[in-house]
Amino acid sequence: MTSAQSIEGLIKWARRDEWRDELALQFDRHVCAACESAKIPIDELAGIIGEHWASALWGCAFEDLVSTTREGLNIAEDYLKRRGWKESAGTRAYIQALRHAVMSLYEVSDIVVGESFLARDLVRGGEPVRVFERSATRSLSQWDRIAARVVTVQGRTQISGGLLPFSPDLADRALASIERVRKRASKEAVRLAKSLGHDVSRAEFAAATGLNEVLAGSAFLFSNLWLDDVLSRAMDPVVPAMQNTDGEPLEFLTLHFAIDSQAKLPAIRAALDGLSALHKESETFWNWLERRGSAPRATPKAAAVHTFGTTMDDGSVVLGNIELGEKALTLSANSEARAARGRALLESALAGLVRAPLVERQTVEQMMDSSRGKGMGQDSLDLSWDEQRRLVHRALTDHYRRTLDDPIPALGNVSPRKAARTARGRERVIAWLKKLENHSARRGSDDPMSSYDFAWMWAELGLSNGR
Repeated sequence: MTSAQSIEGLIKWARRDEWRDELALQFDRHVCAACESAKIPIDELAGIIGEHWASALWGCAFEDLVSTTREGLNIAEDYLKRRGWKESAGTRAYIQALRHAVMSLYEVSDIVVGESFLARDLVRGGEPVRVFERSATRSLSQWDRIAARVVTVQGRTQISGGLLPFSPDLADRALASIERVRKRASKEAVRLAKSLGHDVSRAEFAAATGLNEVLAGSAFLFSNLWLDDVLSRAMDPVVPAMQNTDGEPLEFLTLHFAIDSQAKLPAIRAALDGLSALHKESETFWNWLERRGSAPRATPKAAAVHTFGTTMDDGSVVLGNIELGEKALTLSANSEARAARGRALLESALAGLVRAPLVERQTVEQMMDSSRGKGMGQDSLDLSWDEQRRLVHRALTDHYRRTLDDPIPALGNVSPRKAARTARGRERVIAWLKKLENHSARRGSDDPMSSYDFAWMWAELGLSNGR
């Protein structure tokens, strides 16, 4: 909404005696269910989710009031009739558009920062529309889902002030809820018609139970779903279970083996070169590998479990890394079990050359905490931004190229290539690609992953039209 279409006058009108209680009831309707579920008083809401999001919810409730008619009365019509002469033509047109708008769920794409984006209605379908909006484009990412009201004012399509971001999973829940409401409305309409002895025509029935009518009465549903999700994460944050490719709980361990004398470095290097499990990358760095086919790769047993792993070009799993310094040899591994196996391997090969290791460990939570706000760790890398981005993008391409042939739980444990051969599989692959792309795009601008281009994956799977 532009400054030329300020609705401050309408907002003040909503605080008048004749509308104040209606606005309060509407706000309660938008937040009560979620607050009761979380067992928190409404007046504590802003302290938990922040003033910005509390204001966004108030905006959703206010816009719902503007579009609602109760007992033949509507606040927008009342205001325009009695005070509309004071407003500009643009503001009057905006209020009229908001009066007839409904909140729906949209998928965002083709963002032009500071200007516009495409919005595809996930409830009513149809072609995406170009929405002209400045501020929201700076926080939106490719394939984001948002609950909002899209209005056209004097030939220009825009969004209203009430906007709530939805994760892909939460968006799916919202779509399922809307469909349940639609089916319930249809049954009630048929039951009522029969009880009154009416023979309702197909057109009359569609008008009473269509998606527009369902959405007109469902804005509070979006607010409560969104708030319930936010409160659940704010009051009971859960880090998803993570495992390595052996199915072991993810934990980052570094073993530091002290070296008594630099004179031992050649012997240590020779001993490491002689281990068949190690792949030499340089004079000071080795990858510890599980050769392809020697051990099955773990598959998550549930959606809440995430598998983390790194593989070489030939499919060998990287179990750990070994780095030789002037004063210490370090082994890095991502589980307690792998660290123990690596220690046994090195102590056997390096007997008399290194001392017993000091062990440093970090949980996933500690790793996440230490990495927040540090981007890609530029302080520890003597690389330019372009070099970092190039390295990260190359690694991602290598990883995703292998992933196209790996079984994916979200695709029914078949590979993306295989899934893309069927109509149902293509739908799943498109949703999977959108999640990958959205997750990458939502990273901060200081993260090289945020600029990674997934177009080649869509093309390679023959799904570019779905993008």
